[in-house]
Amino acid sequence: GGREANQVSDDYRYQDGNYEGYAPNDGYYHGGDEPAHEEDAQSDVTEGHDEDDEVYEGEYQGIPHPDDIKERQKKRAPAVADEYRDRAELMAERMEDEEQLAHQYENIIEECGHGRFQWTLFFVLGLALMADGVEVFVVGFVLPSAEKDMCLSSSNKGMLGLIVYLGMMVGAVMLGGLADKLGRKKCLIISLAINAAFAFLSSFVQGYGFFLFCRLISGLGIGGSLPIVFAYFSEFLSREKRGEHLSWLCMFWMIGGIFASAMAWSIIPHYGWGFSMGTKYHFHSWRVFVLVCSLPCVASLVALKFMPESPRFLLEIGKHDEAWMILKQVHDTNMRAKGEPERVFTVSYIKTPKQVDEFIEIQSSTGTWYQRWLVRITTTFKQVWDNVLYCLTAQYRMNTLMLAVVWFTMALSYYGLIVWFPDMIRYLQEEAYESRVKIFDEEEVSHFTFNFTLENQIHRNGEYRNDKFIGMKFKEVRFEDSLFEECYFEDVTSSETFFENCTIISTVFINTDLYEHKFINCRIINSTFQEEKEGCHLDFEEDNDFLIYLVSFLGSLSVLPGNIISALLMDKIGRIKMIGGSMLISAVCCFFLFFGNSESAMIGWQCLFCGASIAAWNALDVITVELYPTDKRATAFGILNGLCKFGAILGNSIFASFVGITKVVPILLASSALVGGGLLALRLPETREQVLM
Repeated sequence: GGREANQVSDDYRYQDGNYEGYAPNDGYYHGGDEPAHEEDAQSDVTEGHDEDDEVYEGEYQGIPHPDDIKERQKKRAPAVADEYRDRAELMAERMEDEEQLAHQYENIIEECGHGRFQWTLFFVLGLALMADGVEVFVVGFVLPSAEKDMCLSSSNKGMLGLIVYLGMMVGAVMLGGLADKLGRKKCLIISLAINAAFAFLSSFVQGYGFFLFCRLISGLGIGGSLPIVFAYFSEFLSREKRGEHLSWLCMFWMIGGIFASAMAWSIIPHYGWGFSMGTKYHFHSWRVFVLVCSLPCVASLVALKFMPESPRFLLEIGKHDEAWMILKQVHDTNMRAKGEPERVFTVSYIKTPKQVDEFIEIQSSTGTWYQRWLVRITTTFKQVWDNVLYCLTAQYRMNTLMLAVVWFTMALSYYGLIVWFPDMIRYLQEEAYESRVKIFDEEEVSHFTFNFTLENQIHRNGEYRNDKFIGMKFKEVRFEDSLFEECYFEDVTSSETFFENCTIISTVFINTDLYEHKFINCRIINSTFQEEKEGCHLDFEEDNDFLIYLVSFLGSLSVLPGNIISALLMDKIGRIKMIGGSMLISAVCCFFLFFGNSESAMIGWQCLFCGASIAAWNALDVITVELYPTDKRATAFGILNGLCKFGAILGNSIFASFVGITKVVPILLASSALVGGGLLALRLPETREQVLM
C-alpha cells in the first residue's frame, strides 16, 4: 500500500499553478477512473486529515508546497516593483488597503466591546480637555488682580487676554499635525507637559513680559491637546458609540470652566493667601489660583503614562504586532470587567495599509548628531505640511472649506459674546456705581486728620489747610480746582484717584503712590515727594469680581442640559441637523439680548445662549473626527481648531470695542455669523453611519 501511495503522489506535478497527470513508465494505466486499491492507498496516506487541513507530502522531505512558493513570489514581486511604480498607483493601493482596514477595525472594536478600558481612557482624556477649558478662563479671572500687581496698561491687558488664544492657535496646527506622524499618546504627553511646565512657571514670574511669554507657550501646549484628544478617543470607539461618547467627553470642557470659576471665587479675593520676599517679589492670591489651575493638566499627564498608543495609528504606520497586543489588552480588560474572562480574542491578523512615506535617516557613522536631528525634524515637518495640503485636495477640499467657515463663524460669535457678556455687566455696574457718586463743593477743611477710606467722591473748589492724610485709601476720588496748603500725606494708597487743576503748596508726600501722572494740570509749589511706593498694589477687593466669577460659573453650568441632550440625540438625529439646529437657535437667542438692560437679564441670556450653542460645538467635534482618514485626522482637526482660535481672537477684539457704545453691532454680527454658518453646515455630508477611515 505504501509503494502504491508513493506512486500516486509521483503521478502529479505542478505546472503554472495546476496539477496535471502524465503517463509514468511503470506499465500501469493511469487515467480516467482510479482502481479501487489506489483509492484505498490514498485514504491511508491522508487518514486523519480533511481536505482543508491536508498536509503536503513533500514537507516530510523538506520540499516547500507549491502554494507556499507562489505566495512568496507574490509578496516579493511588489517589493521589487514599488520603486518603478508611480506614486499614484501606490497611493491607490494604500487607499484600498485602508478601506479594508476600516471595516475590519470596526469589527474588531465591536468584538472588544465598550467597557472598563474606554471609561478609564474617557476620564484620563477628560482631564486633558478640562485643562483646555481652564486655560480659556484663567487669564480673564486674574486680569483685575494682575493689572495692579504688574502695573498693566489697557493695551497690555488686551494683549494678555489674546496671547493665550494665539498660542492655542499655533499649538493646534503644529501639535495636531505631529500627532499624525509621531503618535497620539506621545504628542499629547508633549502637549500637556509644555502646558503644565509653563503654567507653573507663570505663577512665579514677576515681570509682565516673562508672564506674557509663559502664558503664550502654555497656550501653545494646551492648544495642541484638543485635536489629539478627540482623534485619540474616537479610535477606541465603535460606530454605534462614537457620537454619544465623544459628546460626553465634551462635558469635561464645561467642568473645566466650573472648576476655574469656583477656584477663582474661593482663592483670588483672599489677598493674604501669599507671601513676599523683600520689596521686589510678591506672590499674591491670584498666583496661587494660577498654580491650582495647572492641577488637571498634571493629573492627566501622569495618568496618560499608563495608557497605550492608539492601535489604529499603529496599524497606519505598519506596526501590526503592537496594535494587535493593544487591541487584545482592550478586549481582555473589558471581558474581565464583564465577568467573562474566558472569552478569547479571536483576531489573529489585521490588515495594514501599504507604507508609502519614506523617512530619510542619516546613519550615526555618516553625520553628526545635530545633522541627524535636523534631517529628522525637516522630514517630519515636510510630512506634516504634506498632510495639510492633502486636506485641500479635490477629495476633501469642499468639506474642509465648509467646515472652516462653520468653525470660524461659531468661534467668532461664541467667544466674542463670552467676552462681551462680562464686559457689559461690568459696564452696567460702573454706570450704577457712578450714579451713586457723592459731590462736595467748596468745602473748607483745616487741621483735620484723614485716616479712613474715601470712595466714589468728587471734591470741587475745596480748600485744605494743615490737614493730614495718614494710612488711608482713596478709591475713585477726584479733586478738581482745589487748594492743598501745608498738608501732610503719609502711607496713602489710591485707585482711580486724580487731582485736576489743583494748587499744592508746601505739602509733603511720604510713602504714597500719588505719582506724577495723577496730577493733571496742577501747580505744585515748594512740595516734596519722598519714598514713593514702588510697583503696583492690590488695595481694594473688588465686589464686582464676585459677580464676574458667578457669571462665568453659571455660564459654564448652563451648558449641562445642552451636553446631555446632544449626547443622547447625536446618533439619533445626526451630526448635521445637530449643528444647523443648534446654531440657528443660538442666533435667535442673540436677538433677545436687545432686551438685556440689567445685570440679571444679561446673565439669563448668557446662560440661554451657552446652553443652546454647546450642541453645535459637540457635533462639530464629532463630524470633524469622522470626515478625515486616520493619518490626516489630527492634522485636519488641528487646522480647523486653529482657525477657530483665530475667530476667537477677532471676536474678542471686535466685540469688546463696542462695550458702552452700542449693542446693535455685536448682536447683529453674532446672529448673522450663526445663521450663515448654520445654513452652510446643512450641506455637509452626514457621517453617523460610516466607519472611521
